[in-house]
Amino acid sequence: MKTTLAFAVLAWTASTAFAHGDAHPANRPAYDASKVEERAFGRAGDPKRVTRTVKLDMTDAFRFTPADLTVKRGVTVKFVVANSGGVLHEMVLGTTEELKAHAELMKKFPDMEHADANMAHVKPGAKGEIVWQFTKAGEYQLACLIPGHYEAGMVGKVVVK
Repeated sequence: MKTTLAFAVLAWTASTAFAHGDAHPANRPAYDASKVEERAFGRAGDPKRVTRTVKLDMTDAFRFTPADLTVKRGVTVKFVVANSGGVLHEMVLGTTEELKAHAELMKKFPDMEHADANMAHVKPGAKGEIVWQFTKAGEYQLACLIPGHYEAGMVGKVVVK
């Protein structure tokens, strides 16, 4: 009985240790070019090849500042995302369709676990980073997909030329 109880507590602890809101860059694997997946809006960028740094702020008014960005195709951008609010926020890069679908999934599973290269979960008063290479021209979004935040308008735009 003690073994079963200990196993159950261990399993529960492990399942909540890296829940959606607790993801941190240190929990992500180091950049490995052989494992980078090409997405519709680019791919994880090599931190050694950053050519532009963009600082963004997230607030409890459910806004990003700046909310609209323009970048050149092929550029590797390091986003430094600060949360000046009092609640957890995140920045997720993607296509409008992907982000809408992910936002709906987050409503059903708000504690889902993931720490993808295109997202940064940032606790109040903290900073997070995303390094992304925009390989395709187009218009993409950045959004906070925590339930209620996306719907409140916590969305921005990235135009890649």
